[in-house]
Parts: sequence; structure tokens; C-alpha cells
Amino acid sequence: MRTEHAALDITEFNKICTQQVLVSDFPLASDCRSNVLCYDANTIRNAFNDTSKKTFETSALKQEIAKILQAGPGVFVIERFFDNLNIIDRHNELFDVLFALQEGQQAADHFAQAGANGRIWNVLQKSALHSPKKYIEYYTNPLFSLVSEAWLGPHYQLTSQVNVVRPGGKAQAPHRDYHLGFQDEAFLINYPPHVHTMSTMLTLQGAVAHTDMPLESGPTLLLPYSHQYPEGYLAWRHDEFKDYFAKHAIQIELKKGDAMFFNPALFHAAGDNTTDDFHRIANLFQVSSAFGRAMETVDRKAMCLAIYPELLKSADSLSALELKTLLDNTCEGYSFPTNLDTDPPLSGMAPQTQKKLMKIALSEQWPLDEFGLKMHNQSSRRLG
Repeated sequence: MRTEHAALDITEFNKICTQQVLVSDFPLASDCRSNVLCYDANTIRNAFNDTSKKTFETSALKQEIAKILQAGPGVFVIERFFDNLNIIDRHNELFDVLFALQEGQQAADHFAQAGANGRIWNVLQKSALHSPKKYIEYYTNPLFSLVSEAWLGPHYQLTSQVNVVRPGGKAQAPHRDYHLGFQDEAFLINYPPHVHTMSTMLTLQGAVAHTDMPLESGPTLLLPYSHQYPEGYLAWRHDEFKDYFAKHAIQIELKKGDAMFFNPALFHAAGDNTTDDFHRIANLFQVSSAFGRAMETVDRKAMCLAIYPELLKSADSLSALELKTLLDNTCEGYSFPTNLDTDPPLSGMAPQTQKKLMKIALSEQWPLDEFGLKMHNQSSRRLG
């Protein structure tokens, strides 16, 4: 294990970034474009429904995804992540409402000029509270759970942020993402090298295209394999690495309903929207490990209570996998941190989770008042 940081080395960086995907290493991929592996969501959905292909669902594809994100190019696309584009359209209508509600407020961007793009922070919670029905139809997509668990394991925490890049919108600066990507360089050196490596396994970045994304609209610029450079969190602000990114980064077109996911350490940046009239819309996702800290504060209790009445009406129409995904995306599924004086583990090693409580409520068809009271009591115990 390295005990101190190495000097930045653009030659070593180039050696890493000029690797080429060996497609035979990823037999479930349907295509490879500019070192970005592509998967057909309809093939995956068919496997969900075919009991003879359960290994595809639970093992083989997850293993490929983990391999891509760690030892492979660090980025992949699932085409037709949403095959029902009406769901996307209804969510775009919801975004319009939420944008109107925050009119007059300025939602700053991390790596672009404040106000240059349209941004809705914590749109996950805002969607659940404003339109439970639209929230449920969107976040029951089983591909969310499959991809997130492949990298992070169970009880991940999903957050989402809408980004609209307007005509003439300028590219972001190339960067790495949360956690260490959001720290000053002078502070980063205090984290030992093994923490730089470990931090990349605490989050997953992704986006669903809510419009087509032709190249002229500025889809994300990517530098495949760049996440493998050990000193990348120290390097990306330096001019020679920025110049390298500008010369070698790639872009691929996405269709409405496609999704892209990548390792947070991958060098990337939203591109220039050079059109005169095209608004590029993406629903961005940051998925956090149960063992890490999410970037946004999300009131998951409020979300659970908001969607519960609608879910009581529609739960019977959802498959077990869809319901699992919805609860994964909505509830707190991890028992800690908690106050062990007031919230002790009464059975097993850990106290009851919010997700477990909601599963019981749905199976026993509790009325909203009863569910709300027990959710409140659980939250109070956790706080002590």
C-alpha cells in the first residue's frame, strides 16, 4: 500500500488513458463506442422475466458493471433505460412545475458558472412530495437497483439533480466528482493515498437523458480509463491535465431514455451546447454507499409519507422487483447511525430500518395514520 502521494506524471496518465476496451471481456455488452460499453435494456428486462436467466440478473451483468467501473474504462451506457418515453415526458412536465416554483432563486453549479444552466437540487425529494404518482412510475425502474447494487451493494442512497443546459451553454471545467473532487487541492494531500482509492467506491455517478442528446447539444465529455490514475484528484486542476483532457476526451450521442453511469473519479465535463434552440435535459444521479455520506440532505421520512397513500393503491400492480426498487430508491435501508439507548437491536445485530417498516406497513395495509405514527416513533427512537 502506498504511504505517500507520487509526483504528478502526465506520461503515466497517458499510458493509462490510451488503453483500449477488449470487447470479448464484456460478453453481455451490445456495442462499444469510443471505449464506452453499451448495453441493451430490453435484453436485461427480458432476462428479469425469464427464470432460466436469473444468473444474468443477479450475477453476470453486475460483475461486468463492477469490472467496467473499477478495472475497465469506467463508464457505460444502458440504451432504452426507460423504454416508455411517456414516463420521461411526464417527469419533464413535473420539472417545469418545480422550475416555476423556484423562480427567482439561483441554483449554483459545481463546475460551471452560476446561473448558466437550469438546476433543480434534490429533485428526488421534491418529485416525491409534489407528485407521488409520477415519482412512483419513474423510480420503480428495476435497472436503478441493478446498476447501483452492482457497484455499491444493498441499501444505497439515491439522490438526483436536474440539469438543463440551455442553447449557447458553455462546457464545464473537467473534473472528478464527490467526495474528494469537492475538496481543495491543498486539503486533499492530507488524505493518504489509500483513501483516494477507497473514495471512488463510495459513490456512483449517472444520468438519464430526458431529451435526445446529439453531439451539438454538448453531451458529457469523458476520458475513459482516467479514473485509474492514482493521483487524479490532485491532478485534474493542473493545466497539463486539463489540456490532455481537451485533446483526448470523447463524447457519444444519447437518445431520450438512455442512461449513462460512470466512476466518480473519471475525468469528465458537460459539453458546449452550440445549438440555437435546443435545451438539453438530464436527470443526474449521485448514488451513495450505505457506508458513506450522500452529498444532499434528503428527508426520506417525508418522502415515504408522501408516496404511501398512492403506493397503497398501486402496490398490487407492481412486480416484486419494481416494489423493491422503489423502496431502495426512497427509504433509508441502513440501520446506522442511530441512538442505541433508545433504538436498540431487538432482534439480530441491527435495529429496524425505515425500509423494513414500510415493507411491513404495505404488506399489512396499514392506514396512513398508523403508518405515520409508527414512522414518527421510529425516527424519534433513532434521534434519542
